[in-house]
Amino acid sequence: MFVSRAHVPESLRPDDYRQWPYSVPAVAEVVERGVEFTHPVTFLVGDNGSGKSTLVEAIAEGFKLDARGGRAARKAGNANPSKTALGEVLRLETTAKGARMLAGPRLKKKGFFLRAETAFSMTENLGGVPGYWEENTAEMSHGEGFLAVFRSMFRAPGFYVMDEPESALSFTACLQLVSLMHELGRSGAQVICATHSPILASTPGADIVEVGEHGLRRTKWDDLALVTHWRRYLDNPSAYLRHITDA
Repeated sequence: MFVSRAHVPESLRPDDYRQWPYSVPAVAEVVERGVEFTHPVTFLVGDNGSGKSTLVEAIAEGFKLDARGGRAARKAGNANPSKTALGEVLRLETTAKGARMLAGPRLKKKGFFLRAETAFSMTENLGGVPGYWEENTAEMSHGEGFLAVFRSMFRAPGFYVMDEPESALSFTACLQLVSLMHELGRSGAQVICATHSPILASTPGADIVEVGEHGLRRTKWDDLALVTHWRRYLDNPSAYLRHITDA
């Protein structure tokens, strides 16, 4: 483990929680109480707009990963110096191992931030670039490219943050990612992943934090609202479709 907690110091908390992103219940809870990480693999599971992506982006920034997606952020002047509103104030409590990594040379840092919004362009532009992956991912499907990135960049004990990595993956590809994350956790790596995939959230041994109007709550996979809805839908699609179609 590299990071044990994310929090916002009292001196940096906003005066007005009505302004985004502090108006989002999950973000407000992290600002007020923080969130602890107790397992090598943690999932933030929630619907669109629940705040899970806002949280993982700020966590990636806190570990000095490139907020646009990628490896350790480059020095100011070469990278976009701006941070997200939450990233400006969020602080990480690190383990001894995490502190050593952050204090070391940038090129020695083992970490990666994969965000769905920018991953497609990365697969098209970074194949063959030293320090990245050898495959020409520009000639692959998006799903194949994502898997090539995972295999190359998520293979050593390090700090890995993912934002909805399932966006380009099929059912079987999601299962491959589950296997990879499980092995990463066993190898000494730490993974924090925002998702709305019941497949990824089923990774054995993972800590699941459900994100929503309630804020944050730890739960079991079987008790996730996401899992309940998918089960009901697959069992009887018409029970949902009749409310949104004329069928």
